[in-house]
Amino acid sequence: MTDQQDRARTFHALHVPGDPLILFNIWDAGSALAVAKAGAKALATGSASVAGARGYSDAESLPMQQALTNAERIVEAVDLPLTVDFEGGYAVEPVLVAVHANAIIETGAIGINFEDQVIGGKGLHPVELQAERIAAIHTVAESAGVDFFINARTDMWLGAGRSTVAEDQRFDEAVTRAKAYADAGASGFFAPGLTDESEIAALCEACPLPVNAMMFDAMPDHKRLGELGVARISHGPGPWRDAMSALTEAAKPLYSG
Repeated sequence: MTDQQDRARTFHALHVPGDPLILFNIWDAGSALAVAKAGAKALATGSASVAGARGYSDAESLPMQQALTNAERIVEAVDLPLTVDFEGGYAVEPVLVAVHANAIIETGAIGINFEDQVIGGKGLHPVELQAERIAAIHTVAESAGVDFFINARTDMWLGAGRSTVAEDQRFDEAVTRAKAYADAGASGFFAPGLTDESEIAALCEACPLPVNAMMFDAMPDHKRLGELGVARISHGPGPWRDAMSALTEAAKPLYSG
């Protein structure tokens, strides 16, 4: 198996604006093997998918130890860079977030998604607090000697921000957060729910970090997202939902009539 730091460096290098890294999100070692077999260059879990596959809802309902064990098993099964959807880090305080991030690093994963919405609460964390949380993760990763990819997610267009930030203020607030998160040590900026082509292109232009978009029905296709400057494309819970739907449809004839 390749060294964790080598995998981390490889993962960073895969983020190229105009030639985006495609992440078809997985939920366990079996799905990781299937996606790797299809030709994936890297792997990413989705929190809703990992939780749903274990009978839990999203938003940190899945016990953290189960998320850690799942990540460790994926790393053992597939020799590709793995980034973990770690939601809000299972804590608010920067010190505790760093402890939990260190546990993710110890699984062999090379990055996380880390979001700024208040899990179990309302709205978004103040930008200053979220920057402190990111800085704490960055510090613990440096101590571990891993070029850990912190994909700083903003929920400006999906979830908390959409309900608490006025529509005409979302873009400017997102750029402000992107710059603050970059200064704190983030490696990428994730804006799920942003679907407007002009705004995607403007965000890619204004953001000091490689931009991650997430596929929805209303999204431009992969090629177009690359043309807009996107460096990373995620598929979120879609693959898991499609797989579960296919399983249900395959089973239905056995129980009909």
